[in-house]
Amino acid sequence: MSNTVFCRKYQKELDALPFPPLPGAKGQEIQATVSKPAWEEWQALQTRLINEKHLNMLDPDARAYLMEQMERFLDNQETDQAEGYVPPTQA
Repeated sequence: MSNTVFCRKYQKELDALPFPPLPGAKGQEIQATVSKPAWEEWQALQTRLINEKHLNMLDPDARAYLMEQMERFLDNQETDQAEGYVPPTQA
């Protein structure tokens, strides 16, 4: 039996994350309000942003930027995109 969560991004019940994706209270909040598909979609966007913008994850400003983009993504607000990225076409 799979656990589900009401996903704040997709506004419906979907598969839950098996464990908190971040440490502390923020990780617990994400696990309780974000679905596994939404988190996987965020991780793909996060990777593109890190690579395209050459973010140094040791830099506190870069980490704060990604946290802001994550919140915007999960709340269905406009986020930065990797320049030149063209999503694959769906057949």
